[in-house]
Amino acid sequence: MISVIYKRLSHSEGLQLPAYASEDAAGMDLVAALPPGEEVVLAPGARALIPTGLAIELPKGFEAQIRPRSGLALREGITVLNSPGTIDADYRGEIGVILINFGTKPFVVRRGARIAQIVVCPVERVVLIAGERLTASVRGLNGFGSTGPSSEEC
Repeated sequence: MISVIYKRLSHSEGLQLPAYASEDAAGMDLVAALPPGEEVVLAPGARALIPTGLAIELPKGFEAQIRPRSGLALREGITVLNSPGTIDADYRGEIGVILINFGTKPFVVRRGARIAQIVVCPVERVVLIAGERLTASVRGLNGFGSTGPSSEEC
């Protein structure tokens, strides 16, 4: 387990802090820190940056990923547009969530609504090495869909 320092911004006072919903949950829910009484209406196809009222200080070598909530995606067509959104270890600003409505009806975001989840993950740094040739593989240069249809598509 790692420790992550957080700062609650003034507009999130009284809101639920991110927490794991079960013992084996990978992500913690983030809530909308809209001003009291205000709401954001996402028309079908619309997107908006929703504040969470939280800033974090990740340990070096970690990132936080902002991911959709599966229930919102299934029931309402609401997802995180840049999923997964990445929060780098050196970012100290407020966490914002870009929601988009892929559903067929307007979706209302209210203060305190659970809008996304945050997952903290280790990050490996790489060094790119120029090469004239890449090692051959079974797939080779074949791109999207080249491994064939899934068993459900057959």
